[in-house]
Amino acid sequence: MNEKTKKQAYELAKAQYAALGVNVDQAIETLNSVPISIHCWQADDVSGFENPTGDLTGGIQTTGNYPGKARNIDELRADLEKVLTLIPGKHRVSLHATYGDFGDTFVDRDQIESKHFQSWIDWAKKHDVKLDFNSTFFSHPKSSSGYTLSDFDPEIRAFWKEHLRRCRLIAAEIGRQQGDPCIHNIWIPDGEKDKTVSRYEHRRLLKESLDEVLAEKISTDYLKDCIECKLFGIGSESFVTGSHEFYMGYTVKNNMMLTLDSGHFHPTGTATTW
Repeated sequence: MNEKTKKQAYELAKAQYAALGVNVDQAIETLNSVPISIHCWQADDVSGFENPTGDLTGGIQTTGNYPGKARNIDELRADLEKVLTLIPGKHRVSLHATYGDFGDTFVDRDQIESKHFQSWIDWAKKHDVKLDFNSTFFSHPKSSSGYTLSDFDPEIRAFWKEHLRRCRLIAAEIGRQQGDPCIHNIWIPDGEKDKTVSRYEHRRLLKESLDEVLAEKISTDYLKDCIECKLFGIGSESFVTGSHEFYMGYTVKNNMMLTLDSGHFHPTGTATTW
């Protein structure tokens, strides 16, 4: 299709939308002012740089081995820079905790600091991009039970609570340096394929863990927390601790944001899922 034909098709489409009461030009102008937070893991299939050759666990339905994926931070940033030239509007980049600039040193999740993300902050400033952040509760030996913040083992919960604390501090530092609040998303893979009898206890422990960490107040000028629910996951088809209904109540009670990932739901969900 040549440029003349494209323009004719576009004008015809505009006319059809206008008949429905939609002003296409105004809609595009509005969209151009709404930033999209682009997932950094789209360039490398959620591998990250903590242990890029490790297994992806926690219901993460990716292989981590597609052709042409970014193999290091420089390649990932180059891919993002290209993407930002192709998508109209001004957007953000959302980082997972496993995408820190760790060099050749292994840094466990309960030891990460803002210094491991300073090069990302500097990169974002250079390209006039704002950053968001995500705690990473999957693909780790201490998530192998299928549980993290809601695990029955207090040592496992303590490890992940410390991870969450540090992620909030990192996100707050990002927000401080970029002069715009960093959205920090909390998603946990907790759940099981078969167990149904311990739902209350797992959710009590999750609430206890979240309450403890989120009680540490950080200015919303720098940080805005949100929690991400799901209906089911790969390997947790029977029970998910952080269900939509549980998190909906939690966010309302605690004046937080709720993340809805459409990939976490399926047609068996109730109407309240949406």
